[in-house]
Amino acid sequence: MNKAQKPHQADVPAHDAEGTAGLVTPKERPAWALSLAFHVGVLIVLYSVTQATYSGQDATELDSLFQEFNPEDYSFDTAVVETMGSQSDLDNPSPSQAAATTLSKTPQQEVQERLDEKVLAVESPQTADIPLPPENEFADVIDIQGQTENPGGIEGAVDRMAVEIDRSLLNRKTLVIWLFDESGSMAARRNAIADRFESIYKQLGALKSSDNQGERRPLKTAVVGFSDKTNFYTNEPVSDVDEIVSKIRNIKAAQSPDENVFTAVSQVTRKWLNYRRRMRYNVMVVIVTDERGSDYGEDGTALEKVIQLTRANGIRVYCIGNAAVFGREKGWVLYRYPDGFTEEVDVDRGPETVMMERLALPFWGTRGFGRYQMSSGYGPYALNRLCAESKGIYLIADEGRGQKFNQSVMRGYRPDYRPIRTYLKDVETNSAKQSLLKAAIMTREKRIPTLSLSFNAPNDNVLRTALNDAQKPVAELDFRLRELQAALEVGEEDREKLAEPRWQAGYDLAMGRVLAMRVRAYGYNVVLAQMKGQPKSFTKKDSNLWRLKPNREITSGGAVKRLHKKAVEYLNRVVDDHAGTPWALLAERELSAPMGWGWSEAHRAMTTAGSRGTNNPNRVLFVTDPKTGKKKRVMVNKKRTRPPL
Repeated sequence: MNKAQKPHQADVPAHDAEGTAGLVTPKERPAWALSLAFHVGVLIVLYSVTQATYSGQDATELDSLFQEFNPEDYSFDTAVVETMGSQSDLDNPSPSQAAATTLSKTPQQEVQERLDEKVLAVESPQTADIPLPPENEFADVIDIQGQTENPGGIEGAVDRMAVEIDRSLLNRKTLVIWLFDESGSMAARRNAIADRFESIYKQLGALKSSDNQGERRPLKTAVVGFSDKTNFYTNEPVSDVDEIVSKIRNIKAAQSPDENVFTAVSQVTRKWLNYRRRMRYNVMVVIVTDERGSDYGEDGTALEKVIQLTRANGIRVYCIGNAAVFGREKGWVLYRYPDGFTEEVDVDRGPETVMMERLALPFWGTRGFGRYQMSSGYGPYALNRLCAESKGIYLIADEGRGQKFNQSVMRGYRPDYRPIRTYLKDVETNSAKQSLLKAAIMTREKRIPTLSLSFNAPNDNVLRTALNDAQKPVAELDFRLRELQAALEVGEEDREKLAEPRWQAGYDLAMGRVLAMRVRAYGYNVVLAQMKGQPKSFTKKDSNLWRLKPNREITSGGAVKRLHKKAVEYLNRVVDDHAGTPWALLAERELSAPMGWGWSEAHRAMTTAGSRGTNNPNRVLFVTDPKTGKKKRVMVNKKRTRPPL
């Protein structure tokens, strides 16, 4: 061995020299062997990743649009959060703060956002994990006339439901239970849905007359009606679209004014629960109504039971209904009699909140027409909550003829859709919330009157008599307003603790309007007393009437002027902080007229006994005959029987 080899040999460990005879050192291994080892390693890594991916998919099996979970693990999310249902277009993280409509999002965005949601405190696969088809692809299959973020009437709402049904059918067989309100006011809506049904169902491709698959058809439908009782128009779900349409058209107007919708949801769920549990269908309940329902219970017990039943069994509830009137129970719908005569009738459409959060105050001294029937942009509390908690959608088919508001603005003012007990417990923590609710109740226990602003004055004696009669209710009015002011002032110390914009706007508007009405009442009494003591003379020959009109001059003392300043501050805060909302609109209306009073003379034509004015019982209207399209005479005083609405 030469000297050149010794250093190399010395570097080899003893055990290598003795125990590994015949092995090749790394430096001595050929290049192809190293390459082979490297690539084998890469293949092993890729195989491991692939297996892990598929394994993960199996672990979260995309089994159903309505994933089941253990009822014992279920709990309501009591945090104040924003939500609307799983297939809603709202980007909100929980169903406890549901909203009805929002800006449109792509299905891809919806999926991504819902992947980040934590709806329940249990580990269960979310609906968002299911891949949804792009809506532009589906539009090639179904002629969608409405907009998904705002259905655009009853036709649009039905189209939106068709999208939901199609998404469900992509995953598994589906049962859709159509639950129709049987009230007389719903006849036109039922017929409109029947008109749309055949086209939509056939375009879905699920119901074909040539299909002989029988029980294997992917879509089943049931038709049910409700009033004081639940009527099953299909004893079992069917697949024949013609039969479905026929059943809908044959629904008769109920003779009871009750609308036990939550009882009906519970009954249909239990009747066809085997489709969900045994036959592994997706089950969807679609409520079609124009009212809030009458059976959810004052404490919400009935409502919560229905929510628990549907959630525990993965059954989604949708509603095609009307928007609740902002802060009010009653809304108006147009009812058409068989002879073509139409009239507006009141129905229970609200409120959008658990309790009334808006004072029932008239507009005095300024026009308030159209301000009483403003859309809240949301459904009635109980129905909206049921849809949200069951991961369905409340689709607004009719917002009414009142003022409407931008949903992107109203999204920050959505009602509290937590359980009633949670809502009330939260109210107890803040005196401003308590005082607002108390004042709202007070205005409904006894109506706040408005006083006359016109006084006949053919001579001074007639004028004094009219003025004296007008002053009598002023004392009662001021007493009622002072009660409201005192109730609201209890909550002033907690006003700054209000974190929710809805509560902030509600409290400030209530205080501002009550104070404004007190200022007007003080001034009213003062100017009437001055006129009674020293009647003014007319400057025009034919004048025979004195009218009070808003005036910037506050004729009362310093205390009233301080009330005026405080009222303006509250109302301006509403306008500035809550622009584009119903609260701001009402505050602007209150501020639109000065709170003082001034006199103006006028002439009123005296009516005679033979007048054919608007109060004439024999007044004739001309209406369009819906069958012929021609005008015909209709007597206003004709007796008509209105079915229960």
